[in-house]
Amino acid sequence: MSTTTWLDLPADSPFGVHNLPYGVFTAADRPGRRRIGVRIGDLVLDAGAAARAVGAPSALLDAENLNPLMASGRPTWRAVRTALASWLTDPAHRAAVEPCLLPLADVRLHLPFEVADYVDFYASEHHATNLGRIFRPGQEPLTPNWKHLPIGYHGRSGTVVVSGTPVVRPHGQRKAPADPAPSHGPSRRLDIEAEVAFVVGTPSSMGSPVALDAFEEHVFGVCLLNDWSARDIQAWEYVPLGPFLGKSFATSLSPWVVPLDALQHARVAPPEREVEPLPYLDDRKSEPWGLDLALEVSLNGHLVSRPPFATMYWTAAQQLAHLTANGASLRTGDLYASGTVSGPEPDTRGALIELTWNGEQPLELPDGTSRTFLEDGDEVSITATAPGPGGLRVGFGEVTGTITG
Repeated sequence: MSTTTWLDLPADSPFGVHNLPYGVFTAADRPGRRRIGVRIGDLVLDAGAAARAVGAPSALLDAENLNPLMASGRPTWRAVRTALASWLTDPAHRAAVEPCLLPLADVRLHLPFEVADYVDFYASEHHATNLGRIFRPGQEPLTPNWKHLPIGYHGRSGTVVVSGTPVVRPHGQRKAPADPAPSHGPSRRLDIEAEVAFVVGTPSSMGSPVALDAFEEHVFGVCLLNDWSARDIQAWEYVPLGPFLGKSFATSLSPWVVPLDALQHARVAPPEREVEPLPYLDDRKSEPWGLDLALEVSLNGHLVSRPPFATMYWTAAQQLAHLTANGASLRTGDLYASGTVSGPEPDTRGALIELTWNGEQPLELPDGTSRTFLEDGDEVSITATAPGPGGLRVGFGEVTGTITG
């Protein structure tokens, strides 16, 4: 696939033809009609209009969200991606396609697909170890099952929102250790979780687990995700069943879905595992699905962390295999997230509960303020890039949210 475009783009643009992430937008010329867009540089290609302009109209690209395209399967995904690249690289298409490009600044981006089910995993050994040390000092930080299976829980798909949507501070029951009884009110320990999410395209049948080597046949692409967390609500409610209201109030998703095929140069082996995995999770003889993504987390415009995704213990392929190991089916639009991405160093932790060690070590910001957890008006933004062909980077855009009272 050629990466040389007739567009005037910076040579090192993370949104060149080697990427071509998908999104959904509206624009002033048709404000009531959502359209599939493909990002190229700081422009958005109206994919359906471009297909018509080159004489290849596509119902999949004329849809109002990505679900029909995602459901069409991997051979179609690859064919559509090849066609889009051709339209943007072959000078013969320029006259037809150029009018279908809109400035990114002039469009409004929406949730790119209809979310079916949502699952959040807990796949960073560094994150799980840090939380174990915070909550179980003097004990083994990891639970006995952690290195045997990807731990996860089911979330709430109806509160997955697109980047830029304000996040209302949740209310719930809270009880600090010294409190004689619980109280109800706004969360005082509102946190972030910098994560990477995987979007299911091709469904599977109930009763048929998805094998490790079928990952590419089912997963359409990758997004950034912030799984906002009310730590005080979570701490009181999660024993013995797990997260509920402390997690379900909002999950922010980036508006761009990076195709899996754009990440082939980012594939790396996961960290060495001390515990031999059971056969359905054993990827030692498979092509690796660790990903070398470099995340950055900013709070009110200040960079506070650089979590490395390559350190994640469990891969997305293993997570999908475990998610379906009991025969659970996949649906188009299923979303599953990695869990907080954290690295080994203090400045690579992907949540405030780690960055401030549960509030004991406030985070000092360059503007002279400090934070333990989020205050009203705080804005959190997560960005990421990954290696691409020929030394290029693959951009993911950003997922941003501002806390409101």
